[in-house]
Order: sequence, then C-alpha cells, then structure tokens
Amino acid sequence: MNNLKVSCYSGYTYAEEPRSFAWQGIEYEVDKVEKTWQEPEKRCFQVRTKDDRLFNLCYNEIEKQWSLIELRYN
Repeated sequence: MNNLKVSCYSGYTYAEEPRSFAWQGIEYEVDKVEKTWQEPEKRCFQVRTKDDRLFNLCYNEIEKQWSLIELRYN
C-alpha cells in the first residue's frame, strides 16, 4: 500500500513540479525544488520542505505512482 499522496503543478503534462505531499500522516509543503532529472519512465525531483527536510520524489509514468526517499545529511 502506498501511503504517499503528492499534489503537484501540472501544466502541459502531469507532475511538472511537486507542491506538497502527505507521507506517514504528515503534510509537507515544498519550499524549493533543488534538482530535477529524468530516469527511464520516471520524472524525479529533489525537494526541500518548509521544515528544512530533504526528499527525492519520483513519479513513475508507467505505473502512475509516486515514490519517496528521505535524504539524510549533516
């Protein structure tokens, strides 16, 4: 079960830029998209939230599903 829900800006295509996401019962607002990149069948974003946490969000265009990894840093 995927407990991740992402709200994003969608202009010409879906998932052009994530704006917020709900994960583990908490709503996070994206403060800044720090990096974007493409992988085969995926669109990925490194985002920093308003509470200064860093995440990678990726949208799988085939499965139509988001995935998330929280990045640890010093």
